[in-house]
Amino acid sequence: MKKHRLFIILGTILAVLLVLFLIGPFLVPIPPLPGVTSPEELADADSQFIEINNLNFHVKTMGQEEPVFVLLHGFGASLYSWNSVMEPLSWSGMVIAYDRVGFGLTERPIDWKDQNPYSMQAAVDSLLGLLDHFGVEKAILVGNSAGATVSMEFYLQYPERVQALILVAPAVYVGGGTPSWLRPLISTPQVQRLGPLIVRQIQSRGPELIELAWHDPSRIDADTVELYTKPLKAENWDKALWYFTTASQPTGLVERLEEFTLPVLIITGDDDRIVPTDTSIRLAGELPDARLIVLEKTGHVPQEESPSAFLNAVKEFTADLIQ
Repeated sequence: MKKHRLFIILGTILAVLLVLFLIGPFLVPIPPLPGVTSPEELADADSQFIEINNLNFHVKTMGQEEPVFVLLHGFGASLYSWNSVMEPLSWSGMVIAYDRVGFGLTERPIDWKDQNPYSMQAAVDSLLGLLDHFGVEKAILVGNSAGATVSMEFYLQYPERVQALILVAPAVYVGGGTPSWLRPLISTPQVQRLGPLIVRQIQSRGPELIELAWHDPSRIDADTVELYTKPLKAENWDKALWYFTTASQPTGLVERLEEFTLPVLIITGDDDRIVPTDTSIRLAGELPDARLIVLEKTGHVPQEESPSAFLNAVKEFTADLIQ
């Protein structure tokens, strides 16, 4: 009799928990984002909006002719991450920086019928469309963190369009996307509804994450914080960040490193606490033709924290390419 009663109690608890999971998320209020506006309202005087694959991409360009540098920012960043190095790079050729889908001021779709615009394949297709728009036959792709993995995936699909790769703190061995065992749970309507509310936590944790990316957070000024938080004023940023996060999958790049036979420069900081420095050193040793530069007293974003040293490394590397 006691055992029967215990089973009844356990069954009741499980039933209540199941009901809470199935219905509870739909009862949680999700207030609208305050103070958001269109990307165009947040744009700068030198911003461009270019339609690629039916989406409006936020782009900035400097310089002209060859070589052509295309700059791809990392997760949670935007083209503003390249502010300190764009103009100096443009003295050598054309520079194109753009906001990847889900970030910055690029359009954030919330409905789609075919390809997921937040997927890796969509990122590759967008980069191809960008090169075609500007008539660029071959480019030097400069990718930071997750932007580096997009650059590498693009090369595997379109090697004839890439002159060289500059991988800045490349997230090849870390950040492998959402685990396969977790995907069924994330794809449920309940979690999908709460997802945007979950990612809104970045509003309060943003400064902490920016500090984590720098070796010396005391050097982060108010302008830098403003540039990072500005995209959080764009409409639908929370939904887009959730869609991007749930679309992330393992890249499979580690198994294909021998295919990267082009010149590669890897730049990392000696104090990278997001993509550990050791992983960048490992990548340089496993690629067929890679040069490694480790910048002292530098974290995850060398182009921001140590722009002069970053530019010196790029200048020396590209000088060999154009001889």
